[in-house]
Amino acid sequence: MLAEIGHGAGCRVAVQDRPEAADHRCDTGPVHTDEERERLRQTFNQAAESYDRVRPEYPEALFDDLISLTGLKPGDALLEVGCATGKATRPLARRGFRITCVELGAELAEVARQNLAGLPVEVVRGQFEEWQPGEPARLVYAATAWHWIDPAVKYQRAWQALAPGGHLAIWGAGHVFPEGGDPFFEEIQDVYDEIGEGVPPGTVFPRPGEQEDDQAEIAASGLFEIAAIRHYDWARRYDAEEYIELLSTFSGHLEMPDWKQARLYGEIRRRLALRRDHGVRRHWGAVLQIARRREHAA
Repeated sequence: MLAEIGHGAGCRVAVQDRPEAADHRCDTGPVHTDEERERLRQTFNQAAESYDRVRPEYPEALFDDLISLTGLKPGDALLEVGCATGKATRPLARRGFRITCVELGAELAEVARQNLAGLPVEVVRGQFEEWQPGEPARLVYAATAWHWIDPAVKYQRAWQALAPGGHLAIWGAGHVFPEGGDPFFEEIQDVYDEIGEGVPPGTVFPRPGEQEDDQAEIAASGLFEIAAIRHYDWARRYDAEEYIELLSTFSGHLEMPDWKQARLYGEIRRRLALRRDHGVRRHWGAVLQIARRREHAA
């Protein structure tokens, strides 16, 4: 078991008869109760500046494909759900789209406004589940945020916000594990186990191109039909302090008691100091899922 992988890594848990064992701390994985989802999605606001510094940028190819596959044209109105600090906003705004972002966290929204100044973007602080759109959007999209939206209403709200013929696009940034990848994530597992933060049995850690998608959930909504699925992977090197700062933007690590953080982060510093390059290479993966709005609910 690889515990860092389970904390903010896009992990999934294949434990069908023990849902309570699922690692709810994954920042890009499933959250199973309304109470937990509402509590955990508030945690990112306290790490707004760190989020902007150390969370990865998404590949340019993803945005190129998104535009090509949806037929978007410069000047089209887009709606982003949960923009955080604007990681997925800037590439689209720079391509000439008008974007309205709905962001729950006040600090995240403020950092986003600073990052997006001068671009055709409006950042609105609020909950997507309750926000009332103005003009219909050609695209509703969410990057590493869709799983935090109330599953009872999120597809309905997206459908209502879209113009006829519009699209919904969702993707995230999860941890993927290529052949010959950095062994550090396995090596540090003993510390996670020691502090009681190991992942449960049955957790699956995907290779590039093997991340799960939401096709079944999208189809079950009856409001959208899948138009395209694309996989992307890339890597980023972190030194010890950058890596600890990255971990500190994941909900599971944000919620750890101070003594656990001290033990874990101290050991990460010690072990990476022994490496020749004093750093770690983390591979990221994203699954772009594009769905076309149905004219009538199925």
